[in-house]
Amino acid sequence: MTSPMPLLRALALFVAVPLLAATACAPIDEEPPSTGEPADTESTSSTPSASASESPAADPCTTEELALEKPGRLTVGTDSPAYEPWFSDNDPTNGKGYESAVAYAVAEELGFSEDQVDWVRVPFNSSYAPGAKKFDFDINQISITPARAEVVDFSAGYYEAAQAVIALDDSPAADATSVEELTSLRLGAQTGTTSLTAIRDGIAPEQDPLVFEDTNAAKQALTNGQLDAFLVDLPTAFYITAVEIPKATIIGQFQPSAGEQEEFGMLFEKGSELVPCVDEALAALEESGELADIEQEWLSDVVDVPELE
Repeated sequence: MTSPMPLLRALALFVAVPLLAATACAPIDEEPPSTGEPADTESTSSTPSASASESPAADPCTTEELALEKPGRLTVGTDSPAYEPWFSDNDPTNGKGYESAVAYAVAEELGFSEDQVDWVRVPFNSSYAPGAKKFDFDINQISITPARAEVVDFSAGYYEAAQAVIALDDSPAADATSVEELTSLRLGAQTGTTSLTAIRDGIAPEQDPLVFEDTNAAKQALTNGQLDAFLVDLPTAFYITAVEIPKATIIGQFQPSAGEQEEFGMLFEKGSELVPCVDEALAALEESGELADIEQEWLSDVVDVPELE
């Protein structure tokens, strides 16, 4: 009987040879040549990165992306009556008058045609009250003040304003040459305006100023002899004395706060996403010179007026 040992050795040799061959053919990981820098261990996969695969964010100032009161339409507020030279013929929709022209120029910059602009009546005193608004922005000689900016938002200033004092030609007030000389006079202004604040804080008259619902009421009081003088912004004063009350004169102009220029701004609901877009539009109009052209067309009569010190 043959011993099983030679057969087992033969089988073991038969299995070992292929295993050795397989081991000899396996690839060997080689260390890359040294470059003096750490080897890049990150994958070089061609899969696009997350930033490359994301679509770019939409521009919030494109016409389609604007946050509006009514989709596809720009709603602009102002008071009624709408006074010259800011508006013409008490009709803000005609594009005439400084503020009407500025509003339509801004609308065009934002991508709206004239027939896509809607106007709504907003009483001056309610425009800067807290709360929701029924307009995208309001344009109505509204001065930018810290107190108002606490509850509403403003655009960048589109006009630098000064206060003007109007008196009848034959009034003793017409001879005043300084703010101090105004303190003994009967003064008045429209309620809620910076003109009224200028009387109280800038002039500090001896008697309380008369307060009127609107400028028309103040003009009537002046012609009736109930007032010695009243205050409005300078361009409005020019129109009043040139057209509405020819027997009145502008005593002078002044800035209520020394070193601070009063500016008119467009007014928005607090937190409006439209503000930066309107600011961009105003910046473009200023850079192109169109804003200056509009001012020259509608406010060119505003020439040098004596400063009341």
